Amino acid sequence: MNVPPDEELFKRQYYSMRETAAMFDISHSMLRYWENEFDVLQPRKNRKGDRYFRPVDVKHLQLIYHLLKVRRFTIEGAREYLRNHNKALDTFELIKKLEKLKSFLLELKANVS
Repeated sequence: MNVPPDEELFKRQYYSMRETAAMFDISHSMLRYWENEFDVLQPRKNRKGDRYFRPVDVKHLQLIYHLLKVRRFTIEGAREYLRNHNKALDTFELIKKLEKLKSFLLELKANVS
């Protein structure tokens, strides 16, 4: 998963389907499938029908990817998790920040020793 940090991610308003699929190393068809399966994904479409993902859509995709690929949820299980945990994205963001802080502190500790 090659999602840029939030500071970089939110510098742009939209990401194309190709860019978004590349961030998660998944196919375009997988991205379209997830869009149909998860209501939280609402990419914008132009007149041609091309999808453009906002940074918040990318963050939702990051959570969905984590649930499906890392934690091995089924589609139905991930859908239920998102339905029952309204603040799941906030919790996921907090966990990611704590993991960054932990790695920074471990690196700092290694440099001090």
